[in-house]
Amino acid sequence: MAIEQGWLAGARRVPSPNRDERPLGEVSLLVLHSISLPPGEFGGPHIERLFTNRLDPEAHPFFASIQGLRVSAHLLIRRDGECVQFVPFQCRAWHAGRSSWRDGDRWRTALNDFSIGIELEGDEVSAYSAAQYERLAEVALELLAAYPDLEASRVTGHAQVAPLRKRDPGPAFDWAYFYQRLGARRLS
Repeated sequence: MAIEQGWLAGARRVPSPNRDERPLGEVSLLVLHSISLPPGEFGGPHIERLFTNRLDPEAHPFFASIQGLRVSAHLLIRRDGECVQFVPFQCRAWHAGRSSWRDGDRWRTALNDFSIGIELEGDEVSAYSAAQYERLAEVALELLAAYPDLEASRVTGHAQVAPLRKRDPGPAFDWAYFYQRLGARRLS
């Protein structure tokens, strides 16, 4: 998988209107998320509809509570490892919300300005699939190669940058296994 003009080759493109320009053009952080719509259910078109402002608030009782929400991510990795890209990497996706990151000796906010957001189809309690870890490692290596300010130590979870608000990707995400897969992919 290569990155061509901000798009991941091989990813299915579903452009989201929920994006804008990065103010400084910086890409130096990767934030991992989890998402399932409705909560706890996998598959179906609802995540794509959310990120493209086409989610029907009457399709499920939960959807009424998020009606009007304008969010996106750069990439979604589905349970089977399929990648769906919503926002080119050089643009700002709307994924991190109110959050902060300790960057060396300073705290930074407005993380969407300089981060890439990857959603894993899942929730905080269900194990992620082997295909998701494999694809995530593959994508992360492409991003590390494409963006020199991004390194493995600058990969974090949404819960780490918004601990009072978010829990994802949650305790079900195996960080040690992810880094093992990342190292294995790097060697291959």
